[in-house]
Amino acid sequence: MEIYNGTLTGRFDEDVAVMDAILRTDSSFDMLRKTMEVAGARIVMYYIDGFVKAESLQKLLTYVLSVKSMGDSQPGDARKFADQHMPAAEVDVTDAIDGLVLAVMSGCTVFLCDKFDANALIIDLRTYPARQTEEPENDKVMRGSRDGFVETMIFNTAMIRRRIRSTDLTIRYLNIGTSTRTDMALCYMDSRADLDYVEELCRKLQQLDTDSLVLGHQSVIESMLKTRWYNPFPKIRATERPDTAAATILEGGIILICDNSPEAMIFPTSLFDFLQETDDYYFPPLTGTYLRLLRHLIFWMTMILTPLWYLLLMHSDILPESLKFLIPADPGALPILFQLFLTEFALDGLKLASLNTPSTLSNSLSVVGGLLLGDFAVTVGWLSPDVILYMSFVAIANFTQSNYELGYAFKYLRILLLILTALFDVWGFAAGIVIAVFLAATNRTIDGRRRYLYPLIPWNGKALARLVFRLKKVG
Repeated sequence: MEIYNGTLTGRFDEDVAVMDAILRTDSSFDMLRKTMEVAGARIVMYYIDGFVKAESLQKLLTYVLSVKSMGDSQPGDARKFADQHMPAAEVDVTDAIDGLVLAVMSGCTVFLCDKFDANALIIDLRTYPARQTEEPENDKVMRGSRDGFVETMIFNTAMIRRRIRSTDLTIRYLNIGTSTRTDMALCYMDSRADLDYVEELCRKLQQLDTDSLVLGHQSVIESMLKTRWYNPFPKIRATERPDTAAATILEGGIILICDNSPEAMIFPTSLFDFLQETDDYYFPPLTGTYLRLLRHLIFWMTMILTPLWYLLLMHSDILPESLKFLIPADPGALPILFQLFLTEFALDGLKLASLNTPSTLSNSLSVVGGLLLGDFAVTVGWLSPDVILYMSFVAIANFTQSNYELGYAFKYLRILLLILTALFDVWGFAAGIVIAVFLAATNRTIDGRRRYLYPLIPWNGKALARLVFRLKKVG
């Protein structure tokens, strides 16, 4: 949608003609234009069918029809009418054509009258189609609240307001995108957040030169950052849980909510933040610390387990007797390296098949399919049982954290480690570790003064301890 400069002229017929031309009321069946004549005044209303509460609109029209005088075309008549005669709770007065067009496209009702001055009323009678709040599929907890963000921004900000009943909570409205004009909300505590960082974020968002943000936070990130395609690490952390968002805000973080997206973006973000889970804070500190340490141990193992095993097999002749069990008794018909790659790709194929399978069959099909394929591959002789074991551990361990993108980042690094180990032996394995650390350290995010490896680089012992150990309860 273009930006329409200019204001209303106060000449009713001309203003109506301009609005008709911009909104193209004769081209879309759901773009409604209602004309009335009340108390000798002509009225034109614009609204979109499906965005307006029918009952509220009917009550408004009934009330307007009972008004004895609409004004005398004098300065201030529109404001006077809004203050004295408009029963709707949210009413604004403006002469900006772009503001009126944006209001209609956002679901509000625009009210023009030939007895007003050069202004029109914006009446908020909106209702949005929305699903009920439910626990996010990708961020479940064993204890705690079961509500999650939905695709309607105002519902999401209300869920945060419900948890933080402080006047210090600030929610700033932004409108981004030339065609989509997407509503966004920046949420932070005015006394706890880095206000310079807040202003920097606002400036970057307002300067975005993008046509649309239909893909939510992913569109925002790709518009704000010139990403390096070869760096697989996620650029931003997102959550679908209002309690997580509220806790982040109370810790001094910043939340960006995008309309039409059930996720909230968290700023700033470091690599270690991805390994925190909401469940850590719903359990006592000892249990929360155990879960967090276990998550760190298992997830970091997913990157090095199969490359390290393959490296040991390359030097099986010097393995001590206590490690001889690592050598497969039945190595299979294919080379071990090829088996590992084949299993990596087969697991992704099963994931894709599960995503496109009807929900009533997806769980059983993915489990049964994995078992059958694995069993047949071993029986036929393609794969070694040891490969199935290690890759099964890696596949399951990926789910110890909820970020899908981070799981794939570790997958790519694991494949790189395997290739380098196969080519250059121990030096290749070491080089792969160095490359992984380098990619993490140089990953570009929208994190202001923080690095992606903060609080490890730069060092902050207390902050690192809070991320690794569950020291205190948030909130």
